[in-house]
Amino acid sequence: MNHRIARSFIGFWRHWPLAKIVHLGLLGFSAGIPILLIFSTLSLWLNEAGVEKSAVTYFSWAALGYSFKFVWAPIVDQLPLPLLSRCLGRRRSWLLLSQCLVICSILWMASIDPAYSLVVMAFAAVALGFSSATQDIVIDTYRIEYAEVNVQALLSSGYIAGYRIGMIVAGAGGLYLADIFGSSPEAYLYSAWQKTYWFMTSVMFVGVLTTLYIPEPKFQGGNIYPYSTTTYLRFFGVFLLSVVLFITVFQLFPTFSLEIEGYAATLIHFLIEAMILLIAIVTAVGVGFLGSKYRLVDRRMLVESYYLPVSNFFSRYGQLAVWVLLLIGFYRVSDIVMGVIANLFYQNLGYSKTEIASITKVFGLLMTILGSFLGGFLVLRWGVMKILLLGAILSAMTNIIFVWLSVVEPTLQALTVAIVVDNLSAGLAVAAFLAWLSSLTSISFTATQFALFSSIMTLFPKLLGGYSGSMVENVGYSAFFLFTALLGVPIIILILFLQKHLQIKE
Repeated sequence: MNHRIARSFIGFWRHWPLAKIVHLGLLGFSAGIPILLIFSTLSLWLNEAGVEKSAVTYFSWAALGYSFKFVWAPIVDQLPLPLLSRCLGRRRSWLLLSQCLVICSILWMASIDPAYSLVVMAFAAVALGFSSATQDIVIDTYRIEYAEVNVQALLSSGYIAGYRIGMIVAGAGGLYLADIFGSSPEAYLYSAWQKTYWFMTSVMFVGVLTTLYIPEPKFQGGNIYPYSTTTYLRFFGVFLLSVVLFITVFQLFPTFSLEIEGYAATLIHFLIEAMILLIAIVTAVGVGFLGSKYRLVDRRMLVESYYLPVSNFFSRYGQLAVWVLLLIGFYRVSDIVMGVIANLFYQNLGYSKTEIASITKVFGLLMTILGSFLGGFLVLRWGVMKILLLGAILSAMTNIIFVWLSVVEPTLQALTVAIVVDNLSAGLAVAAFLAWLSSLTSISFTATQFALFSSIMTLFPKLLGGYSGSMVENVGYSAFFLFTALLGVPIIILILFLQKHLQIKE
């Protein structure tokens, strides 16, 4: 028995691409830094600067980059960068450019005191969001092209570990530095936050140095850039015009004041915003259509960039494509919906901010990393679909732990047990899920397809998660957590269905 275990361990180690995992961990660290600098860390900076909570809605724009990154993923996939592409290659050139844009955006934010220039800060945060989302596109593409399908889960584990550490540095580390430099809610000091963001700029050079060191993935195909420079420039020009018109329509569209209040007003405001967003999207798409019609952009290039990645996916999976998209859209719904309300739940139970930070963030981070590497090993041993199923079962079952946590005496031991179980299963599930998404992606359309998958992955859970507070108010925590656990049941059934009908190279 011991010999079998030893042979199994040696077999795992032989398949362990250590250098590649380290590379992805460092790139993940670079990807994890920006996101909290435009969300939780920035929100505390704004709060200390005396910015009204209603004004913080400006910064919802910063999230657009992550939600719609599939729109400009074809640009990243198709467009060569002058000089950089020749020196660094197709992927590393865009990776270096996006990292430089991230650094410039953070420096821009550091140069602004939001107490006096809130609108300018909002634009800087949007710039950071879009440059960070671009970096995410390239890292995901690089990871898929960097290694074979059977080790994608291990590379995802390294990426997740680095990403989580980067978030801790930008989140807890950022708050800690701002405090050391002398800013507090009682005594706001702009220079303290400026130095904090300067420090985060310096940390981003970890990613830059990694990009300069790692090899360029081997390109499988013909000519990487089959079109002329003029064709690429016209394509980029039409895309840029579409983006400008989208922002202009969305920002300058007239707003309406309502006499009614309450849930009806919220619903009407939501419908109005949705209508404005739809009009802006139609305007942007119309520019692309007119550009193709009047030959401002090469029609074949437009088809290859936007139509073929989608049609390729549907042609490969046929009638199963819809079921695959449903699984992508809802696999993480149980975790994300529960996670929206988690910190408030801990606080309502009576745990202090220090206890929540120490157990759920720092210790929870270690459990997530451990779970992600465990998921990578298990995928290598038993295949992605079996571990995807295991992750779905564990994600649903662990939410029941929070039902138990809501009724027992609030002790540190109880919270620790819940965090260990939840974060281990979450790390395992995410590693398997990223590996599965990678297996769905065609190497011919890596950037566009994976960007589309990752956008779908969080869209529906985040929309549903927006109602988590209302659900808790109506039914209480215990019933809410039971509901989130039951959300996992259809996912388990869907995986079992696809396991029988979907042929995936594992």
